[in-house]
Amino acid sequence: MEKEFEQKMKLYANEIGIQLEEEQLKQLYQYMILLLEWNEKINLTAITKKEEIILKHFIDSFTIAKYLKNNAKLVDVGTGAGFPGIPLKIIRPDLEILLLDSLKKRILFLEEVIRRLTLTKIHTIHSRVEEFGKNKKYRESFSYATSRAVANLATLAEYLLPLVEVGGYGIAMKGSEIEEEVEKSKKAISVLGGKIEKIDSFQLPKSDIKRNIILLNKEKTTSLQYPRKPGTPAKEPIF
Repeated sequence: MEKEFEQKMKLYANEIGIQLEEEQLKQLYQYMILLLEWNEKINLTAITKKEEIILKHFIDSFTIAKYLKNNAKLVDVGTGAGFPGIPLKIIRPDLEILLLDSLKKRILFLEEVIRRLTLTKIHTIHSRVEEFGKNKKYRESFSYATSRAVANLATLAEYLLPLVEVGGYGIAMKGSEIEEEVEKSKKAISVLGGKIEKIDSFQLPKSDIKRNIILLNKEKTTSLQYPRKPGTPAKEPIF
């Protein structure tokens, strides 16, 4: 493991109140190397500089850890190259995590990462989220459903809230300009049985990169008509 990687990871993690152990640092480093190797074969990330991977992928993923109760079940919707699910699993081994993605190549990469890092209580599913949300085995079975940079908030609520048990949370990880998006999403969130509990705004450590975390509390069961068929939530959000 490179010394610079170790120092940067510790520095940035400390800034957000996370202490990394030696084994976790090794796992994160191995994950980064696998990401860069596989990225030459399949498109996993546009971020390829190591310092940017540390900050924009790993640290960014860590920022929701403080909202998650011990031993909770979490589904990471549209996980892509495994963010935030895999970094969360590394720093929070107590969590039971399901990584959901619609592209088989990405699932194969995630399975390789899980195997090489010997992670447990973490699984992958290859599915469209609209179909997954209709599956009785998984519907309303998670404490948390999260997603990073997948869709506008109205659409995202239709992906996340059907998966969350009543009393659980959808956690939307967003960039900077969200005011209009939040306003437009209120009807959808209400129709789907949720409410915006709070929005936390902050900057990633040692940077001017703005982030917002939107916590959607699930207050009542989501109507069985949601999520609608694949493609509909994105094309026709509930406004």
